[in-house]
Amino acid sequence: MLAATSVLQQQAADIRNQRINWQSYFQSQMISKEDYDFIAAFDSSDAKTRENKLKENSHQAAKTFLNLLGHVSKDQTIQYILTMIDDMLQEDRSRVEIFREHSTRKRESVWGPFLNLLNRQDGFIMNMTSRIIAKLACWSHDLMEKTDLQFYLTWLKDQLKLSFDALQDRTDLHAGLEQDTAVEQAKEANELHELFNPNNEYIQSVARCLQMMLRIDEYRFAFVSVDGISTLLSVLSGRVNFQVQYQLIFCLWVLTFNPLLAEKMNKFNVIPILADILSDSVKEKVTRIILAVFRNLIEKVEDGQVAKEHCIAMVQCKVLKQLSILCQRKFDDEDITDDIEFLNDKLQASVQDLSSFDEYSTEVKSGRLEWSPVHKSGKFWRENASRLNEKNYELLRILVHLLETSKDPLVLSVASFDIGEYVRHYPRGKHIIEQLGGKQRVMQLLGHEDPNVRYEALLAVQKLMVHNWEYLGKQLEKEQTGASGAPTNKPGVQVPAKA
Repeated sequence: MLAATSVLQQQAADIRNQRINWQSYFQSQMISKEDYDFIAAFDSSDAKTRENKLKENSHQAAKTFLNLLGHVSKDQTIQYILTMIDDMLQEDRSRVEIFREHSTRKRESVWGPFLNLLNRQDGFIMNMTSRIIAKLACWSHDLMEKTDLQFYLTWLKDQLKLSFDALQDRTDLHAGLEQDTAVEQAKEANELHELFNPNNEYIQSVARCLQMMLRIDEYRFAFVSVDGISTLLSVLSGRVNFQVQYQLIFCLWVLTFNPLLAEKMNKFNVIPILADILSDSVKEKVTRIILAVFRNLIEKVEDGQVAKEHCIAMVQCKVLKQLSILCQRKFDDEDITDDIEFLNDKLQASVQDLSSFDEYSTEVKSGRLEWSPVHKSGKFWRENASRLNEKNYELLRILVHLLETSKDPLVLSVASFDIGEYVRHYPRGKHIIEQLGGKQRVMQLLGHEDPNVRYEALLAVQKLMVHNWEYLGKQLEKEQTGASGAPTNKPGVQVPAKA
């Protein structure tokens, strides 16, 4: 496990100082004599004594621990047993095979007894169990089976989100209390801040388990299949301390060592989110791990076009500017300097090759639309409007999706404008936009609270209507043209402007 003190480790230190009266469990017939004999002898502060006991009868060790977990109900005792198991595994990684061999002999699942404990209400029990499962899954010769793996990874993902949501609620409470100028209220706010500090949350323990699991390639794909990447980025987009930032970005980093995952990564908006953290970060370890992710997104990707798109995305997210700032600093870690040089060279080269359509495409895919020059360029739209039809209207679908989901007035304004320009410059554009649901979305924005959004939506609707007017006008002209080909001008004839 990577070193960083978490609430789990702090609590485990306190639990080790407790003493369990095993004899009372034996006398009340809650545990058998063989389980009592083993646990009474093994429960020693002397590592050599524990090692000898395991060598003497490793099968009994697994049997006793699992029997105790199955028959003891008191939370305090369960906490103590789990801490003993975790310490035992931490002393020697090969001891995970003790549980594997026992389950094989008994023809039972090694995971069942531990996965059941994840449903307990006690936070320490759940998270210490999770830590043990991660060690069994990562240090054993055999991989975790698919169904159990999906259950465990889903649990980790859900716990990460729950811990983060609780943390946000508490941070908001703290912020609200701090606004009160009264001395007593300020004191209370400070006490709450200490109590609910991010360092005192189980979120670090959950993240540490993921750091272990995602080093194994087979587990990476299982994590992606339970929508794990979206959860990591959702938490990173919020307010978490630098330690949690580092741990979750580490998870992204190990995922990018798989070329297939590295290619798909920016579909989740990894680059914009990490670029924002990079610009704000003052911690060297966070800077280092972000640069390492960026390097992998270029270096590990086998498709040259995708690597190019990643470079363009980094340029658009102002990573080049950040690199120039980092160049002014001195780092003890040579890897940081190497990564800065590598990224600077690659991004500078991509700027030279950048076409206006590449720039536009990457911006749309990032979801971070702004009034960059390409949007207002008539030349760009004349030359590239039809290219928005490529890959089954990929860019148009993204624009329509942004109109539906974005809360940012700037994004809504630019997306509305782009849809209007596409319709204006591509003859069959109106029909396509209508099929994709874009017309309905734009019209809904006519009542938006932001005046800029309303204005751009109105212009887009007008372009949709004018396009239709021109089409109907041509049809009407054909009908009015006689056999001689001469058009008849009938006064009072009006062409309906139908949206």
